[in-house]
Amino acid sequence: MFMKNVGTIPQPMRLMSLSPALFELQLKRIQYFSKHPKLSFALLVHIRYLASKTLDYGYCMDLNLHFLKKLGYDDEALRMMEEDPGKSMLEENESTMLDFVIRAIKKPDSITPEDMAELKEQGYEEQDMLEALAQGVGMIDHAIMMQVFRIDQNCEVAYTSP
Repeated sequence: MFMKNVGTIPQPMRLMSLSPALFELQLKRIQYFSKHPKLSFALLVHIRYLASKTLDYGYCMDLNLHFLKKLGYDDEALRMMEEDPGKSMLEENESTMLDFVIRAIKKPDSITPEDMAELKEQGYEEQDMLEALAQGVGMIDHAIMMQVFRIDQNCEVAYTSP
């Protein structure tokens, strides 16, 4: 699946294969999000990229940068989105969700009931908010495990042309 869709087996998945049960859970998680009815591939890539950038998690930052470039981002568009997630090339509701997730990761107590009400007005349910946030904070466990097990943070996929 990874070779077909990504061109390599991502380092975090190689690490997770040390535990067949956790590996299987991670595969199910990937499959679940790949068919998510409201969280698009593009939104999830943005979340993973900005979350990994916030956490200084080089491998996933590079991998998701590769996907963002395939989606049409150039260096200037990336810089603007990094400075303000609301300036992404996503639809308005997805930009709002992206901003919600990244602010929640950086400063959880900054999220207000009004933020959640705005997302509901844009068609999201609390389940969608939880799942989008789970996608972002999921970068934390992989980032820490990759550091502890001294896994190479270089991502060979990110250096292929889009």
